[in-house]
Amino acid sequence: MQQLNEAQARAELFSVRDFIRFGASRFNEAGLFYGHGTDNPWDEAVQLVLAAIHLPGFNSPHLLDSRLTDDEKVAVIALFRERIERRVPAAYLTGKAHFCGLEFNVDERVLVPRSPIAELIEAGFAPWLEQAPEYVLDLCTGSGCIGIACAYQFPDAEVTLSDISAAALAVAESNIEAHGVSHRVACAEGDLFASVARRCFDLIVSNPPYVDAEDLAAMPAEFHAEPEIGLGSGFDGLDFTRRLLTEAPDYLNDGGLLVVEVGNSAPALEQAYPGLDFQWVEFERGGHGVFAITREALVAGLAG
Repeated sequence: MQQLNEAQARAELFSVRDFIRFGASRFNEAGLFYGHGTDNPWDEAVQLVLAAIHLPGFNSPHLLDSRLTDDEKVAVIALFRERIERRVPAAYLTGKAHFCGLEFNVDERVLVPRSPIAELIEAGFAPWLEQAPEYVLDLCTGSGCIGIACAYQFPDAEVTLSDISAAALAVAESNIEAHGVSHRVACAEGDLFASVARRCFDLIVSNPPYVDAEDLAAMPAEFHAEPEIGLGSGFDGLDFTRRLLTEAPDYLNDGGLLVVEVGNSAPALEQAYPGLDFQWVEFERGGHGVFAITREALVAGLAG
């Protein structure tokens, strides 16, 4: 890529700090979009530089002044070039993403983990769950990050990861293996509840497709690098959620909790279901459009 002036960069830049600054400048110049784990060009450059030199993070401030070998410089610049030319999330280039403080394998078969539901998981879904769930279902699991994080939070729970995409579940299976939780986390391939045998979950969590048609068309290129099946859900973004609300009571125990992310489609959801008592979660670290509702409130609201 000509804008990077790669030969000059390799000759004149030496340290980790040099290449992070260089990458951030080039990302600004290229007008990249951030929203898949970072929100600024500096952090994006940090992520790619550390991946290229095979270091998981800054464990010492002295690392910034460490000099790169020529091979490392080539690797860093190659990632920068890919990020700018292909307009793909950095996580697809590194093959890794973090969620709830855990590392997950990711690629173009799944969305990059970024749901604010992470904050709910870390809080044990308080105050909506009064006791740890025994059975948990993660619908539209993608990489499996939500369900596997729930398995860490609730060490005695059995967790099912469900998705319509066999390709996505292959990624989820790799993460089950990487985290060593195959004894109590399993995948189920199918649409919504079609492949879910159990009908007695204490907690159902879903980050389903919820982007409406207008927003989907206007999304930056980085989002269009992700599988569209995980993003778009009809004209108002609620095609999947409507089905989920109707069928979920049959799969929740008495006192069971349904937690769903609908993002910017939240106003449309409230308008479509004025009788449902959605409890909208307020997040300390940012994020919106996630509701919690008990089985009893869901049944009563749908009946009314």
